[in-house]
Amino acid sequence: MTTTVRMRDIADEDRERLLEWRNSPAVSAYMYSDHLISREEHDRWFDSIRPRGDRRYWIIEVDGAPVGLANLSDIDRANGRCAWAYYLADPSIRGLGVGSYVEFWVIEHVFGVLGLTKLWCEVLLSNEAVWKLHEAHGFKREALFREHVFKNGAPVDVVGLGLLARDWAEKRQAMAAKLRAKGYEIPA
Repeated sequence: MTTTVRMRDIADEDRERLLEWRNSPAVSAYMYSDHLISREEHDRWFDSIRPRGDRRYWIIEVDGAPVGLANLSDIDRANGRCAWAYYLADPSIRGLGVGSYVEFWVIEHVFGVLGLTKLWCEVLLSNEAVWKLHEAHGFKREALFREHVFKNGAPVDVVGLGLLARDWAEKRQAMAAKLRAKGYEIPA
């Protein structure tokens, strides 16, 4: 059985869904902030995320159903780099390789479409599954930010990871083969 994953631009009809996702424990547990996001705060954020030169947002769809969000931020063409993050809000699709597909797609977009040379991210140290997924795609740990954010009133550490385009060139075929083995269509 083939799973179809599509990345589409955020649309106005995603406003309510994103507020629900951002406030769900399954998502907020891994975000930097963990307070209940108010309607006003969410509307300010949503109105600020329209495509522009330094950021991009996509809704992740699996077999036509919205299941998560991916984004690029701090797009810096002068230095050839940007940051990224994603989450899967629907727990039922975890473990199916969707996160790996999204990671592959974003890396390809950053290095192929945008022509940047570095992609970086920050992940809560406790979110081992995600930072290990990044490492499987060739990301290298570049930093450990000790007591970087507060979660549930306590300081937590954050891992900083980076991937260079030249490192991706060495890793790409192996990751593409793994995704094809799971039934995902990946360009050659």
